Amino acid sequence: MRLQYAGATHVGMKRDHNEDNLLLLPEQNLFVVADGMGGHSSGEVASKIAVDTLRTFFEDTSKDDDVTWPFKLDKSLGYDENRLTAGVKLANRNIYEAAQADARYKGMGTTCVGMVWVDDKAVVGHAGDSRCYRVRAGQITQITEDHSLLNDYRKIQALTPEEEAAFQYKNIIVRALGMKEALVVDINHVAPEPNDILLLCSDGLSGEVTDPGILALVEKHRDNLEAGVQALIKEACENGGKDNVTVILVKYLGK
Repeated sequence: MRLQYAGATHVGMKRDHNEDNLLLLPEQNLFVVADGMGGHSSGEVASKIAVDTLRTFFEDTSKDDDVTWPFKLDKSLGYDENRLTAGVKLANRNIYEAAQADARYKGMGTTCVGMVWVDDKAVVGHAGDSRCYRVRAGQITQITEDHSLLNDYRKIQALTPEEEAAFQYKNIIVRALGMKEALVVDINHVAPEPNDILLLCSDGLSGEVTDPGILALVEKHRDNLEAGVQALIKEACENGGKDNVTVILVKYLGK
């Protein structure tokens, strides 16, 4: 399996600090975006705990098959799905416990979208509104579903673009790491075709750049992923940059 990848994070145009974190761990074929919540400093702490926990968990489980996992295996999931789910749940527990132990971090949390490539497929796990997209043959598909109040409301009632823009609670996240002691992790699978590009991002990108806009920039820079990442961040900042912006692009080249 051959992959190309690039990723970067940017503070944006309105914030004075960056609460996003990302993980590029190619030796494990693991890529993660985490968007911290909870105010100055604590959101950054939560997102860093998430990426550090996933890095350590994947490194430890790859070195020793006898490492004790922190959660029981879900028999409805395969090994790789369980591995990603366990890593995210462990990150959730670490964030929750850190918040309980230190008043400075009370209420902190983070969204998380992680992707691990195994046997020519991508397993995607997430909680929150950080997203995974697939770009294939001039089309873009959102793989993940936002865990947000706005998305829950969409399921009840169709909204016009104007109504969505005016929705009072569109920034409220209904599921994320650190919110509760236990966490449900959504798992999706992508069976890639050669030259597919998978994109992970925080809502600093998806909130400022439309899906067609993201598609156009990914296609324009599909042969230079570093340039593609920077172009996406630049577009988000030029469109307002109200939030931190984090982008990872992974291109599947084939077996």
